[in-house]
Amino acid sequence: MSSNRESWSNQLLYISTVAGATIGFGATWRFPYQVGSNGGGAYLLVFILAMIILGVPMLMAEHVIGRRLHTNTIDAFGRGKLPNPISKWWKGIGVLAIIGAFGILAYYMVLGGWVFGYIADILMGSIDLSKPLANETIEEFFKGSITNSWKISFYTFLFVAINYYILTKGIIQGIEKLISRIMPLFLVILIVMVIYALQLNNAMEGVKFYLIPDFSKINANIFLQALGQVFFALSLGFGVMITLSSYLNKKENMVRISLITGVINTIIPLMLGFVIFPALFSVGMEPSAGPTLVFQALPVVFSSMPFGTAFGIAFFVLLMLAALTTSITIYEVIITTLVEKTPVSRKFATFITLAVIFLLGNLPSVLSDGPWSNVRIFGMSIFDAFDFISANVFFILTSFLSCIFIGFVLKRAAMLEEITNDGTVNNKLAVPLFYYIKFFIPLLIAVIAVMNFV
Repeated sequence: MSSNRESWSNQLLYISTVAGATIGFGATWRFPYQVGSNGGGAYLLVFILAMIILGVPMLMAEHVIGRRLHTNTIDAFGRGKLPNPISKWWKGIGVLAIIGAFGILAYYMVLGGWVFGYIADILMGSIDLSKPLANETIEEFFKGSITNSWKISFYTFLFVAINYYILTKGIIQGIEKLISRIMPLFLVILIVMVIYALQLNNAMEGVKFYLIPDFSKINANIFLQALGQVFFALSLGFGVMITLSSYLNKKENMVRISLITGVINTIIPLMLGFVIFPALFSVGMEPSAGPTLVFQALPVVFSSMPFGTAFGIAFFVLLMLAALTTSITIYEVIITTLVEKTPVSRKFATFITLAVIFLLGNLPSVLSDGPWSNVRIFGMSIFDAFDFISANVFFILTSFLSCIFIGFVLKRAAMLEEITNDGTVNNKLAVPLFYYIKFFIPLLIAVIAVMNFV
């Protein structure tokens, strides 16, 4: 590692950072409605299987690529110490990852704006959760809120500005320090909310729906949904893990880190389910509200609960913390690349990255629910198009090509050197893991890609 490049202080802080990077809207917004819409316990079971067969091995692959050369996500696909020259076109995988990162940030920051807006509206009394609200009331409020382009632009800008302040501090003073403080707070709020939710009337019906699988609901579509969710859950395919692991020293056991990350990223969404589904069943609401579950169904639930206002604020603060720990690491993919491949300072690289994404991604996504609602891309709004294209094209393509790069360019010796820390770690999983990544994971990703477009 070059002398002027930072590295994580210790393994615990790195794992905390990776956990923060992966516990974003994928866990707090997308996962709950996927569970609710796909049979509760049936989906949960399939998701855990998907995490094992796809998530952890793919995490391992990105760690290998990232730590190998201790560099940005484009140059990570360079030759390094490989005995034979390789085509410079392999660096195009890093470019695809950066485009994917742009795509997800384009709409992701707007979701952060929505959450910021909800927190402000509850605090200012625009949403009164101290008394029961009708579904229609919240639905009308939500639609009125997201179509108010000035309002959402302001809160999205505010969310972006907080990211900017943290990112200018660097990896250690910015990202690591923030996550070391936020993650304990996040976990405390989450545990308190789980305990409270489980005390609600009829809460156990929600727990049964959540944990007991109805095997008749398990089908190919649920497997496809769960495998796709794993990409979101672990921030795979858009350079986050490659970038974060590039700051990891050569002594860390990457197999252990990947396993711990997979476990944490299964436990946190699992805990969140113990908040949402008991709360839904306590007021007799259907869990299959879809993508609007968090923003429409849950405020109705909170308004019917004791201490609903406090619970609502705590829930949306939880979402905001989760979103922040993820967004800063996605931005870092682009910032690290700019800093290392151009002569600009970190502060300028951060400014130009956030400004370009805000102007070309965030504002169009905000306007797609307002004045630009008639603009369609492949039949989708701008917001939905950013989501669909980044997830179904760039994430999948980047992950597929990353496995091909490991299997057919790095090859066995280079990967084993990385996994075993140059022979100092006796890892019996190293050889079978190499062949699993080389052959099985690309096949699985190809199946996901085909099914997404069938």
